[in-house]
Amino acid sequence: MHDEKIGHALCVCVTLDKFPEVLSLAEQFENFYASVGVHPDYENIQEPTVHQLVELAEHSKVVAIGETGLDYFRLTGDLEWQRERFRTHIRAAIIAQKPLIIHTRKAVDDTLNIMREEGAERIGGVLHCFTESLEMALAAIEMGFYISFSGIVTFKNALEIKEVAKMIPLNRMLIETDSPYLAPTPFRGQTNQPAYVKYVAQEIAQLRGISLEAVAEATTANFFTLFKQARSIA
Repeated sequence: MHDEKIGHALCVCVTLDKFPEVLSLAEQFENFYASVGVHPDYENIQEPTVHQLVELAEHSKVVAIGETGLDYFRLTGDLEWQRERFRTHIRAAIIAQKPLIIHTRKAVDDTLNIMREEGAERIGGVLHCFTESLEMALAAIEMGFYISFSGIVTFKNALEIKEVAKMIPLNRMLIETDSPYLAPTPFRGQTNQPAYVKYVAQEIAQLRGISLEAVAEATTANFFTLFKQARSIA
C-alpha cells in the first residue's frame, strides 16, 4: 500500500467470530479502520443482535456497520433470515450513528425496500462492490448512499458496471479492492490486495475522461466524508 501511495484501508468484518482479528489489524496500524457485521452469505452461524452490534461498534477504530445486505445469487430457498439480519444491521447503524456497508446481489427490489422501510437514509453508507444497474445506483444515491467500485469494473465484459461508473456523480463514488477477491486486470485470477485499488481508479479515470489524480482526490475525500470517525482519527 505504501509503495503505491495508498494511504488508508477499511478492514471489513463478515462474521462475528472473526471480528477480533479484523479489529486487531485496525488497532495495530494507525491508517487501518474496521467495521463490524455479518455477511448475508453465511447461514447457520451466530446471529448478531442490535445490542451486540452497537456495543462492538463503540470501539474508536470501528467506523461502520457491516458487511450486511442481501444475496439471492449464492443462496436460494426461504431467505427471510437474511432479510431479518439486514434489518438488524440497519437498526444498529442508526443507533450507533455509523454508516452501513451493504452487499447486494440479485436482490435489487428487496434491498431498496428494506433500506426504505428501516429508514437507512437516516444514517447512509455505501453499496460496496457494486454490480447492479444505474437505476439502482441512483435510487441508493437518492437515499444518501455512496456507490463503490471494485476490480470488476476493469473486466472487459463488465459493460453495465462501466456505464454506472461513467454516469454517477463523482462526489458519490468510492473505490475498493474487496480483497482477497476480484483482483483487477492485469491481475485477474490472482489473490487481490489493497495496493491494487489504483487499477480501479485508473479504469474509472479512463471511462470518465478525467485524470487519475481527480479520481483519487474525489474518492479519498468521499471516504472521509462518509466514514467521519476515520477522518477524526486521521
